Amino acid sequence: MAASSRNGVVPYLQAMPLALIFLLFLVIPLVLIVVVSFWTYENYQIQPAFTVQNYLDVFDRCITRLPALCTTFKTYLSTLTFCLAVWVLTLGIGFVIAYFLAFEVRSPEIQSALFLVCTVPFWTSNVIRMISWIPLLGREGLVNQTLIGAGLIDTPLDWLLYSSFSVGLTFVHLFTFFMVVPIYNSMLRIDRSLIEAARDAGASGWQILWNVIVPLSKTGIAIGSIFVVTIVMGDFITIGLMGGQQIASVGKTISVEISYLQFPVAAANAVVLLATVLLIIFALTRVVDIRKEL
Repeated sequence: MAASSRNGVVPYLQAMPLALIFLLFLVIPLVLIVVVSFWTYENYQIQPAFTVQNYLDVFDRCITRLPALCTTFKTYLSTLTFCLAVWVLTLGIGFVIAYFLAFEVRSPEIQSALFLVCTVPFWTSNVIRMISWIPLLGREGLVNQTLIGAGLIDTPLDWLLYSSFSVGLTFVHLFTFFMVVPIYNSMLRIDRSLIEAARDAGASGWQILWNVIVPLSKTGIAIGSIFVVTIVMGDFITIGLMGGQQIASVGKTISVEISYLQFPVAAANAVVLLATVLLIIFALTRVVDIRKEL
């Protein structure tokens, strides 16, 4: 009985350091954000008095304006549009890269080497990788100069930089790797005998891909989707820098409110954003059981 008691306590002791870190750096800050979202502020002073006015300000006259969209709904629509576009592109590119590494490269050593090459961009800052697009996409950038020199255009293209295109391109550049890793990990776990059995049964390459590989990679796709969605939904640096401060997003709205010391309203916006992201994650976990991967 004493040995059984010790064995029952040991797992909790082993999990305690991680649980304390989780509590101190995630749970408590989130609780504080929720608490501050119900405080009031006046003349840049925060007053710990309970009010729901901050949430009313976030959704100021949104319901009464329907079917027209208020500023908050327009901002969320813009953010969700970027999120959907980036998710589709990163999923397509990431799946192709992961498939190539897992099934087309036969040597494990070469697989590891190519996978390491995919991680090389992460050795530099995200900001540096963002800025690297400016000399390429600017009016006097390499792309415009090449197109003009080839006679394809007469004047520089203004929409290449500080636009939705540059923001989406940068997002895909920065976050595709977050899709590659979990999908590649899922594909490595696929039993190759299943593919051989499907091929022996007369299945074509596309049938094997759609009916065998994709279903067995759903867990990795879901995990990669969660990574990409959560990062894009809360991003404000990429949209601000590559969008020329002209594109609205929820993360940028929160950043502006913080810069004006409007912490309670910023906290309310953050709570609404967190709830939105959690709903998206909940929907993904209803489709795919990611516990199989963990």
